[in-house]
Amino acid sequence: MKHDKLAKELGLSDVYAIATGAMFSSGFFLLPGLAAAETGPSVVLAYLVSGIIVLPTMFSVAELATALPRSGGTYYIIDRSLGPMLGTIGGFGSWLALVLKSAFALIGMGAYISIFYEVDILYVAIFLTIVFGVLNVVGAKETTWLQKVLVAALVTIMFFYIIQGVFEIFSMDVFAVAEKQFTPFFTEGVLGFFATVGMVFVSYAGLTKVASIAEEVKNPDRNIPLGMFLAIGTAVIVYVVGVYIMVALLDPVAFREDLTPVATAGEVFLDWLPEPGGLILVVIAAVAAFASTGNAGIMSASRYPMAMARDKLMNRHFATVGKLGTPHWSILGTVMLMLFFLLAFNVAEVAKLASAFQLLLFALLNLAVIVMRESRIEEYDPGFKSPWYPWVQIAGIILSIILIFEMGVLSILFTLAVSVASIVWYKYYAEGKVERQGAIYHVHARLGEFKDHGLEGEMRTILREKGLRQEDPYEELVSRADVLEFSPDTEYDTIIREASNKIASKLGTPVDELVEMFSHTDDNIAIPIAKGVTLNHARIEKKVSPELVLVRIKEGYSDKKLKKEKSDSSSGEKLHSIIFFISPQENTGQHLRILAHIAEMVGSKSFLERWCRAESEEELREVLLRDERFIRITLNPDDNTQQYIGKMIKEVSFPGQSLITIIRRNGEIKIPHGITVLQEGDELSIIGEIEDIKELKTMLKQ
Repeated sequence: MKHDKLAKELGLSDVYAIATGAMFSSGFFLLPGLAAAETGPSVVLAYLVSGIIVLPTMFSVAELATALPRSGGTYYIIDRSLGPMLGTIGGFGSWLALVLKSAFALIGMGAYISIFYEVDILYVAIFLTIVFGVLNVVGAKETTWLQKVLVAALVTIMFFYIIQGVFEIFSMDVFAVAEKQFTPFFTEGVLGFFATVGMVFVSYAGLTKVASIAEEVKNPDRNIPLGMFLAIGTAVIVYVVGVYIMVALLDPVAFREDLTPVATAGEVFLDWLPEPGGLILVVIAAVAAFASTGNAGIMSASRYPMAMARDKLMNRHFATVGKLGTPHWSILGTVMLMLFFLLAFNVAEVAKLASAFQLLLFALLNLAVIVMRESRIEEYDPGFKSPWYPWVQIAGIILSIILIFEMGVLSILFTLAVSVASIVWYKYYAEGKVERQGAIYHVHARLGEFKDHGLEGEMRTILREKGLRQEDPYEELVSRADVLEFSPDTEYDTIIREASNKIASKLGTPVDELVEMFSHTDDNIAIPIAKGVTLNHARIEKKVSPELVLVRIKEGYSDKKLKKEKSDSSSGEKLHSIIFFISPQENTGQHLRILAHIAEMVGSKSFLERWCRAESEEELREVLLRDERFIRITLNPDDNTQQYIGKMIKEVSFPGQSLITIIRRNGEIKIPHGITVLQEGDELSIIGEIEDIKELKTMLKQ
């Protein structure tokens, strides 16, 4: 069985675990001593500066991943913004870099296990690669459950570690320690320091990999940026404070040659634990760190070939999602590639070469934000927007380029080789199969060139899948919508004018202005959004509340009447609903989200039947409301609703932020106000959050 989409099963804790787990491994457990050899005690500052330098890319990825929550992360973002050729480079490069990083992490895990047990490190890495691969095939939720356990163990032990280390330092003469251990601060000068920044910068690179599983994240607008912020905060604290402890407590010469500095420092201040308790804790943390990097790496890496296969850049089998809801062929391909590198190369050496490529991707991701913003695509609607645009992105590009040149000639050559190979693949395998061009063509369109309309459609689909945001007043909008009924022989101009009259009375806008706006939609025709339903929408420059008018033609309305010029191009379909929607020009994202949600509601199988069967205006509105966020009650002295009779609305307490939107009294509609007194027989339409409506139904025993 095949599925087109991956299930949205991952929450905030999963995002945090994946982002955090992807950062901790060699960067903390192997690298500090080697980095200190390049710059001395200033290695502590190098880790802090690296954490700051990664922020522009983190902001950019958080914005792009909330706007484009699709599997493939870096590849998908670069492809849709900069075009499929650069997308191919980003896809293959990201896949390769993450596979190498994951394989290297499992080698490191084997090294730490060998402290207590005589094992062949390579065989341990191969075994773990297969185990994590199987786990990834079983399911994303199962994979992230293990990831959360590993990260929880890692973070708990590391915070215990740094707290104990800080206490140890403060039990000594802090100033004497600073003078002895931190002087001279820059042993190799400014150039040596910045070379070290480039070396340790890749310790934070795993943070952005969470974008590759964005499609599987629930509420991505909140969970992706928040999970990334929490992860980078954790990483900076552990890296900076942890390395400070190592510098302060270890002999400088020995530290700069130590490949297990965390364990060595732990033995100094965890000596109060039963022997070898301190070492065991550090080894457990190291194993958890390397395992979480390897596990998260396989999960994230496998989404790259899947996304590329969806877009015809790789064999279509990589896009297959099996019965267990995971891309099993893509996972298998990732595991096989890891095994190949483990068996054929010195993974530690090859993994270092991928660092420059990672920095190239960071530069492209920052450029992607600029392209998406400047493309002015209305459907580009990120849940998080990077602050200080475009200066943050420009800084991210410049810093990435500077650090690339700190990586050395071999790393740069490796990056060029992968890029050239990717271009050759694209030219000879994919170019003839791919029609999209990327958002950069929308920038060209502003200069008189053409644009890729397919991208706009794809992003509208994303908007519909993401759904409404909490601040979007959809239920309130529908609840106060005017309802009009017309016969099949009514002219469309008459329908437009009547709908415009209703909206004009609420907004204080001239009727003729609204008629003009609704009469000049694309091709002078309302947009069909579902069987029997069309939508005519416009945006007004005034600051107004969005408004809806719902039109029903129960007997059916010929879509030929919607055309200004009579032609035979009509589908001949009978229309039963015409929806007019207007909102302010300043809130493009909300306008598009509401449009997308209306399309989703009218697209349900039962919509037309319920729409035509409705016997009142309230019932027509209810057809467009989400049942779980809506309730209608009638005030009756013989049931639990009697508590509201005789009270002003402002005196009534409903769960949460639930609101009375419409009162139907004696067959007439009343708009509720705070001083409106509720009477016996009133029908109240109430909207609220899902949990609040559930609580209200329980209170009223409905």
